[in-house]
Amino acid sequence: MARALILIGGTIMGSGLLYLQAAQRLGLQPLALSDDPTRYDHFAAKGVESIRVDTDDLDALIRECSRLRTTYEIAGITGAADSFYATAGNLCRHFDLPGPNPEAIEQCLDKYTQRQLLAASGVPIPAYRLAANAAEIKDSAAEIGLPVIVKPAMGHSSVGVRLCRTADEVVEHTTHLLGGKHIWRSSPKILVEEFAQGPYYTAEIMGNEVVAIGTGDFGCPPHFVCREFTFPALVGDDEHERIADVSLSCLRALGLGWGPTNVEFRWTKRGPVVIEVNPRLAGTPFPQLVQLAYGVDLIIEHVKLAIGEEWDLRRRHSHIAAARHLIADRDGTLDWIDGHSQAAAVSGVAEVKFYVEPKTPIVRKGDDRDCMGHVIAASCSLAHTEAILQSAVDLINWSITPFPTTDTMAP
Repeated sequence: MARALILIGGTIMGSGLLYLQAAQRLGLQPLALSDDPTRYDHFAAKGVESIRVDTDDLDALIRECSRLRTTYEIAGITGAADSFYATAGNLCRHFDLPGPNPEAIEQCLDKYTQRQLLAASGVPIPAYRLAANAAEIKDSAAEIGLPVIVKPAMGHSSVGVRLCRTADEVVEHTTHLLGGKHIWRSSPKILVEEFAQGPYYTAEIMGNEVVAIGTGDFGCPPHFVCREFTFPALVGDDEHERIADVSLSCLRALGLGWGPTNVEFRWTKRGPVVIEVNPRLAGTPFPQLVQLAYGVDLIIEHVKLAIGEEWDLRRRHSHIAAARHLIADRDGTLDWIDGHSQAAAVSGVAEVKFYVEPKTPIVRKGDDRDCMGHVIAASCSLAHTEAILQSAVDLINWSITPFPTTDTMAP
């Protein structure tokens, strides 16, 4: 009977495909369960069995996994995305397989509950308030003091997150969130937070070990679209230790510590302030960057943990790896995008990937969905890696034709 790894749900910008490939490399048969397999690129991977099932229905998933057990030895169950990781934990518990604590995952995904637990444990976080309507949002912003971050209490990929510098901007974004443009899966809950200003850092953790600390560069506010990530972050020993210590404090506060965790920071006047704790592995390009920088394949090691095998987090080398996102510069129809082969041929480039195809409508949202692709490079120095990235990105071009306006459509 073949051993199999079940992956619940879709991807985080391609991480699902990496999980399926990792399963194959470990001699496992990957089985992908999704409510719509056609939505995700990883189902094209050779040898992957994709099965349609309602991923919001735990009983349906249990029945499907039970059916699969008549054909396969289910070695492990996991998920790559926020919305499915707690479900994977519940399935692991049901079938007595290694997995994360689903209750800890669920409370972490609610950013307000996460804030409460972190604050109760003395973890440094921004000042925050929970609001459910326009009046509460306005009052919360006044209490905290402008500028503030206004964002949904549930969500990911910076969707609905905005920096509001003025009272008018608070009102404008409130209207956006509550006026029908933002999709809510439950009753609207909005966080109003102090704007923690300073360099951005991210800690990648497996179990209770901080494997890597990276840094990121975001585009111009009010939105938070990351332009570039770099591993490792070039910080001093003291800064590294403080980030690592606060990261481990987050695990204790939130009941995490099994498998992967991603912690995001801003380094402010009072040191590292936690912006968000993600109770799963960060999505593409983080796993690739950590592997290029240190030789540690976080996805392989996560899968090993999920199937009850011993992992190996030893660093094998020390390089500087960076990823540059390709960001749409306007709304419209993508006519063409090219330069993939030329950019990939640049010495030191590890990966070039486009997320979109010609004739795709481009509507910028001010979040991670604005990314049209990425380029990843690595070398022995930051300056060299940056030069490689720039050379590759310069070879990539695209054309976006603006959508017709009322004036252009008039006879």
